[in-house]
Amino acid sequence: MNRREFGLLSATWLAAGLPTGLRADETCQSPYMPKITGHEEFVYVWTLGVEGMGDGQDKLVTVDVRPNSPTKGTVINSVSVGGRNEAHHGGFSADRRYFWAGGLDTNRIFIFDVHSDPSQPRLHKTIETFVEDSGGVVGPHTFFALPGRMLITGLSNSDDHGGRTALVEYNDDGDYLATYWMPTADDMRGAVAVDGAVADGYGYDIRALIRKNIMLTSSFTGWSNYMMDFGQMLQDPEAMQRFGNTIVQWDLHTRQPRKVFNVPGAPLEIRFPWGSNANYAFSSTALTSQLWLIYEDDAGEWQAKAVADIGNPADIPLPVDISIAADDQTLWVNSFMDGKTRLFDVSDPHNPKQVYEKVIGPQVNMVSQSWDGQRVYFTSSLLANWDKKGEDNAQYLKAYSWDGNELVEDFEIDFNALNLGRAHIMRFGSAALYA
Repeated sequence: MNRREFGLLSATWLAAGLPTGLRADETCQSPYMPKITGHEEFVYVWTLGVEGMGDGQDKLVTVDVRPNSPTKGTVINSVSVGGRNEAHHGGFSADRRYFWAGGLDTNRIFIFDVHSDPSQPRLHKTIETFVEDSGGVVGPHTFFALPGRMLITGLSNSDDHGGRTALVEYNDDGDYLATYWMPTADDMRGAVAVDGAVADGYGYDIRALIRKNIMLTSSFTGWSNYMMDFGQMLQDPEAMQRFGNTIVQWDLHTRQPRKVFNVPGAPLEIRFPWGSNANYAFSSTALTSQLWLIYEDDAGEWQAKAVADIGNPADIPLPVDISIAADDQTLWVNSFMDGKTRLFDVSDPHNPKQVYEKVIGPQVNMVSQSWDGQRVYFTSSLLANWDKKGEDNAQYLKAYSWDGNELVEDFEIDFNALNLGRAHIMRFGSAALYA
């Protein structure tokens, strides 16, 4: 994948108020979950297998980040799951005892026990029936913890492998409970479209603001695109039309869609702030390189608007992951194509300002920061068929210290050199949670 290719792609597209005294946890986690109250001890990295590299399998990799450990900054455990499933996203259960992770290609869901020995997670259960259970949903993506339950966004469906999809709910034991299909123009499911939005039925991320009973979902693309060779996709006119342009507002408790917002350019991650009076969320659009605000207006209605460019949209930086600070003042934004992370001052959420940027590598995808904001971690892989080629296919976990002015590298783990594969999403672990 190169800048010209993403230029062609882009050209197709014109929780609760928790106390900030808590420390050391990714700020994007479900507000229902307990927080780590000291320094994170482990980073779990959900990793895509590469044919001919090591055992070639997807795996959960455990990295020691304990400050005084003799093995700090090294891999101390790896659990392979069998085959390559297009490992992508994952999340903890609400009690944080189990880590759920999905495969976008095979639709398998892997549940890891991370509480029995947080330094050595083990595979507890594999759900093989996601498509059958859900009534045809494909591509388990975001795992959002609810009390006793896991709500999962799909990316696709088994009928045409396009972007129409649904939310799927399981209990903590891995038993299927319900499917909630995304609204479409032909079946709005009780929702209303605003600002010229056309309900496309696509899915991607999910986040919630409990005290407002608000849940938001974003949209990306379906199996036929995310599993396609990137160059081939660019030559397929129909494929180039199959990207989402909406964010949906839901009733959190009833899972009822309420509004469909027009957010063109494939809105990806959604992040709510943590302040007790902060009634808004941020998202970024991959193809149009904009930061969007979804907010409650003075009349109590939720709205959506673009509030900042991310880099120069004409350069196609391709924004991917974002992470909001626990004090709601800053937002890290990664962009895949230029390998940069950018820090925005979002103290005025309606007028974000970029205040810092740094190249992390030839490509960068995920970002997680500690609750105190002093440590920031980055991983590299986007999708197996979309990652860069050759020397630019850097695969890593990098850890930095942030002093408010500069990111200073603490350590780097080269996943290619260790034959581990493509490093994707990461989550923090600590034995203190289960003491």
